[in-house]
Amino acid sequence: MAEFKRGAVSIVFELFPPLLNHYITCMKLELPEYLFCPVCAGTVRVVPSEGRLRPVCTRCGHIIYVNPYPAACLVVIRNGGVLLTRRAIEPHFGEWCLPGGFLEWGESPEEGARRELQEETGLCAGGITLFGAYDSITGTRRHVLLLAYFVREWTGEPVAGDDASEVAWYDLDAVPPLAFPVHEQVIADARKAGFPDADTCG
Repeated sequence: MAEFKRGAVSIVFELFPPLLNHYITCMKLELPEYLFCPVCAGTVRVVPSEGRLRPVCTRCGHIIYVNPYPAACLVVIRNGGVLLTRRAIEPHFGEWCLPGGFLEWGESPEEGARRELQEETGLCAGGITLFGAYDSITGTRRHVLLLAYFVREWTGEPVAGDDASEVAWYDLDAVPPLAFPVHEQVIADARKAGFPDADTCG
């Protein structure tokens, strides 16, 4: 069994167990459950490591760093309306949200945003502008780092595709409840920024 490095934080937790319980209570999220190490298949347990609780392999000492999932969403505005997609998958099946999704391995955030827009709406984005980064926490084990883009110009007409069952324009003053509260914040921030209608090119 690997010997864990005992830093100052680890020693404090060992000497004062109530502090460890307080630390767990103050965490935003529960850590995902890891049963086996991805390196050696040894068992994993959560221990203090590098200043916080982390899943660590009891055999080889490999530390599993749990990071937020990177995702992108896009704001497309035309004639005072914002383009929304209806979700065709869980979670939040049948609810409305902004077009977007998780980045793929090797994609830049802008590449992922453009791909998601085309997959879900059929639109091909021209110029896009990053205008916000958002911390989105849903449930107890879901943490997303969301990058929001404003689409300045695009080509095509919206047609639902991929994991969207429907697309529709909603007046900015009459946006329905969205699947993800962070998308509502994105739209509110876009309105405050005074983004104009996108320039369509066909």
